[in-house]
Amino acid sequence: MPAENPQIGRLYQEHSRQVLATLIRVLGGFELAEEAMQEAFAAAVRQWPDEGTPENPVAWLIRTGHRKGIDHIRRSQTARRHAHLISDDKETADSHPWQAIEDDQLRLLFVCCHPALSLDARVALTLREMCGLTTEQVASALLQKPATLAQRIVRAKKKIREAGIPYEVPESKQLSERLPGVLRVIYLVFNEGYSRSDGDSLVDVNLSNEAIRLAEVLARLLPEGEVFGLLSLMLLHDSRRDAREDDQGDLVTLEEQDRSRWHQGEIELGLKWLEQALARTPASPYTLQASIAAVHARARRAEDTDWPRITRLYEALYRQHPSPVIALNHAVAVAMCEGPAAGLALLDELVGNKDILSYHLFHAARADLLRRAGDVEAAVYAYQRALELTTQSPERRFLERRLRELNFSA
Repeated sequence: MPAENPQIGRLYQEHSRQVLATLIRVLGGFELAEEAMQEAFAAAVRQWPDEGTPENPVAWLIRTGHRKGIDHIRRSQTARRHAHLISDDKETADSHPWQAIEDDQLRLLFVCCHPALSLDARVALTLREMCGLTTEQVASALLQKPATLAQRIVRAKKKIREAGIPYEVPESKQLSERLPGVLRVIYLVFNEGYSRSDGDSLVDVNLSNEAIRLAEVLARLLPEGEVFGLLSLMLLHDSRRDAREDDQGDLVTLEEQDRSRWHQGEIELGLKWLEQALARTPASPYTLQASIAAVHARARRAEDTDWPRITRLYEALYRQHPSPVIALNHAVAVAMCEGPAAGLALLDELVGNKDILSYHLFHAARADLLRRAGDVEAAVYAYQRALELTTQSPERRFLERRLRELNFSA
């Protein structure tokens, strides 16, 4: 309905999640708040053309949504259970709870990412409630059927309600335990936008933007080094988005990207957040990854990249967070310093890990190093294996192009 009025449509796109977050707090539940929010925007479509746009549109929407929600409670059989909300109606309306809408977003983020929920449920709920994606969009992003995803979200909301999960930012003693989970969900959202796991496009700008927005809210209200590091990392990666595909939608490797298309404003902002993150010790894994991204961002040409520094940063990152994917990236960095044979030797040490063998980028990286080393036959086999495991169309076309090039030169 907001689409009927362009101004209200923009307001819905930019602020509906803020309105929802506060309505969830004052009304005490997801479903009621969502219905009240929709009714508030519908009221705006009806009233604003004649009455004029309020001085504070967001406050008007929250106030109207709050009253719509109270009306629902009064009409329902649950009025007795919500008596405290009805009795506090005037007090709540007069106390302007909407002035703390960013705090409400932070509360909602911690509710969506509560450890009582499974990781899949946390990601789904965050995408749906914090980012405002439709159930179909969330299902597509997470490679699930819409009906399955809808049931997962319903169960997550039911668990929040029945378990009495508080709508609040945890106390400091719990914050250190909860914050990594929140940051992980935000980063998963960003990664799905930065490099889609499936489909015809490489990126989903809306998802990336929402993840960055969530991190910006978190950074303002919870100034922690880990938060700054994650925000820096996402901004530095996102700055390359326009150079990662050509005009035909085909993947362009970092080495081949036109760096004049990188967004310098985002790079400068990412570097500023990195400075703040590095000022807080010890450096978190996100800060170390942002430091690696910063090395690339500062290199005017691919050949100017400080690969020895990147190698050292990956070594530090692996000590903090040993994983086969970090080991893979370290091996590639070593190859750029010492040659493909050195990188291949490190990749060979990972073949005993079943998870890495089912990771298409492992085989793609190995194929690239074999190609650089001149072992065409082994490179072809590795590219074929990567192709078997890849479900994203731009990556498939890139691998197919590499295979054609090798077969032509073989």
